[in-house]
Amino acid sequence: MDDTLEQPNSVPVTEQIDREEDEQSSGDEDQGPDWTKLPSLPTARPFIPKRGEKDFEPTTAGGSGLQRHVLDRSRHAMLEALSAPRTISSKSISYAVWHPDIARAHVTVSRGIHFASMGHSVARTGTVDDGAKKIHKRLELLPEEILYLVERGAMLCWKACDLAPADIPGLETVDGVPMTVQQAFAEVIGTEDLTLEKYQVFAYLKRLGYAVTRTIPPNADYPVPPPPEQPQRTSRTSFFDRVLFIMRWPLRALMHLLAPRFDWWRPIRLSCLHGNSFRSLRFLPGGHDVPLHVKAPPRAPVSPYQIFYNVCKPSTPFKKTAPPPPDYSVVVVNARRTPMPTLSELTALFDVLPELPPPLPRKRQPFAQQKSVGAGPAPPPASAPKTMPSPSMMQRLFPWAFSSPAPAETTRKVNPFLSLKTGKKMVVIAAVDAGMISFFRFGEGVFTEWPMT
Repeated sequence: MDDTLEQPNSVPVTEQIDREEDEQSSGDEDQGPDWTKLPSLPTARPFIPKRGEKDFEPTTAGGSGLQRHVLDRSRHAMLEALSAPRTISSKSISYAVWHPDIARAHVTVSRGIHFASMGHSVARTGTVDDGAKKIHKRLELLPEEILYLVERGAMLCWKACDLAPADIPGLETVDGVPMTVQQAFAEVIGTEDLTLEKYQVFAYLKRLGYAVTRTIPPNADYPVPPPPEQPQRTSRTSFFDRVLFIMRWPLRALMHLLAPRFDWWRPIRLSCLHGNSFRSLRFLPGGHDVPLHVKAPPRAPVSPYQIFYNVCKPSTPFKKTAPPPPDYSVVVVNARRTPMPTLSELTALFDVLPELPPPLPRKRQPFAQQKSVGAGPAPPPASAPKTMPSPSMMQRLFPWAFSSPAPAETTRKVNPFLSLKTGKKMVVIAAVDAGMISFFRFGEGVFTEWPMT
């Protein structure tokens, strides 16, 4: 590459460099981005090309003159592409007014698909032209929702104040001053328990297509998912069930008196009365039903591990006025200031979560043998349906003696290993370390509920 600069010829250096780059370029994604190929016209919309491998490796001497020239030209083209102003069509942009006193944004013009899962209707008291007060409903956004729309360029936001109306056609009734993205961050962050880490997690999940809502409603008009259904107890109506219900306490006391004490030398003695052998070997109580013997300090600080977001998958049918039960419960913490959760903090999280049903294995479809032309023999013809013979006189008189047991329904059994991996309760902790988000899943196991013998 240095020979092109040292050997003189009649071809200009710039044309020779462009010719060499065109010969070496193969059009694949493996090569580095050529920022010089961006359109230089001001009317064209600039874009950032894909990244790839470098054309050469850096050296301790700093590279040759041609390498420095190519790097400087690409760096200059990259800065011009990144410094281009962001534009958006006026037909797809929304407008809102930020009210600092209530930490809400009133949406005056809503456009786009973002409001299918964002915003909620609130009844506010307003003043009409004659001075009378009237209650009317309006669409309002939470702090993280308005900041997300402003940052991605889908909304223009004004701050409510007593200045003159904005001099914009169609928005003469908007009282306030327009806010930039920097001012929106300064105004919104810190209101309604919203931190920078919580907003970063919200924006990351929204860009992936998830529906994100608050777990604790900030006001009475905020829609919340329905509470988990509690299992209904069946009423004991039969006489045998009533007798067992009455006699269970004397029988339990008698079994407790007859059961021998635990012996280290003979731990599995009378294992038939205690269940399986593993249960007889256990001399300490196990399971999440046993309370923790942890003494809390007299002035325990508020735990940072509080569920803040309810997250629904993109495939979940989501209705904004009646949100479904969440697929994930997310806790947001600062990774640099928050230590690992203790056993008491995890227990407090699992106490407020509903139990998940055991996961069912994937339904495997039977292998369908497809007939191909000229490949393999033809499948056998389908057999005719069997006709049931007419019942005899004895079968009519005594049907109970000739009745055959009904075929059991084919139900898919629960995979124990999948159930042990998933658990019956689950919480997701999002640890944010200077903008880098890491998700960790914690589950309440069911090891004591699955007999492994």
